[in-house]
Amino acid sequence: MTASLDMVFAALADPTRRQILAMLLEDDMAVTDVAEPFSMSLAAISKHLGVLADAGLISQEKRGRVKWCKLEPDALREASVWMQGFGQMEGVDLDAFERFLEREIGTHSPD
Repeated sequence: MTASLDMVFAALADPTRRQILAMLLEDDMAVTDVAEPFSMSLAAISKHLGVLADAGLISQEKRGRVKWCKLEPDALREASVWMQGFGQMEGVDLDAFERFLEREIGTHSPD
């Protein structure tokens, strides 16, 4: 896997970040609106957004005094192509695949 693909899967490994991406499917959102449904600090949400931006999954721009987040769905293209390779086999257990990714990424994360 390429480094960019590794970053995409690392970003997707976290349930908070997946939920943020699902929220951004609807429309662009201000950072404060992204943070609203979560019981964590704005700084923690900003870190999650930074991981998503570093992976190219979202972009951020300042509009006036407000920072906005936008989904960048093309960033998932390489991951989607990679995952489609599994479609050639019998059914893929996505829960098991997610656990595998969490184990793999968890042992290599720069925390």
